[in-house]
Amino acid sequence: RLIKTLKTVNLILSEDTRTTRKLLSRFEIKNAKLESFHDNTSEDKVNAVIKRLESGFNIALVSESGMPLISDPGYKLVKICQERNINLTVIPGPNAAISALVLSGLATDNFLFIGFLPKTEVKIKKKLEEIKNLPFTIIFYESPNRVEKLLKILFEILGDRQICLARELTKIYEECIRGSVSEVLRILQE
Repeated sequence: RLIKTLKTVNLILSEDTRTTRKLLSRFEIKNAKLESFHDNTSEDKVNAVIKRLESGFNIALVSESGMPLISDPGYKLVKICQERNINLTVIPGPNAAISALVLSGLATDNFLFIGFLPKTEVKIKKKLEEIKNLPFTIIFYESPNRVEKLLKILFEILGDRQICLARELTKIYEECIRGSVSEVLRILQE
């Protein structure tokens, strides 16, 4: 369905056109125009996309890796489409948060997706204090460069609870490290 859709749309909006070009080339998709679209896309460009949709263009929004809108661009565009009754559909793709949840061994019946935490330690601690007593499995995204710092803060605010640190999901070097916060931190430091 995804391949068919990409072959039939007039325009493909992409977070990273270089990555998307590789995908399009792999499946010999040559008909659609490709344009950049990300969180910093101007309001003028968003409005231009809306005008194209209202005039009958079929447009696909793809993200570099993962699912549009889930810690990826597209929210503003989808919101305006819904406000203007422009028909939308979704073709689900890989989603790191759900994949990590399933692989974690932690409860999957109730979970909270946070995405990326703020960058400053003070703001991270404030956010963790807000959610620390919620009875959910909590999913965060974090860069590899900051994960050790985050684990130390998690230990301080949330305690030594069970976690799963997952990386490179659905790729060649997929890895999950499970254990208490202190155990996972020790493994990383070793």
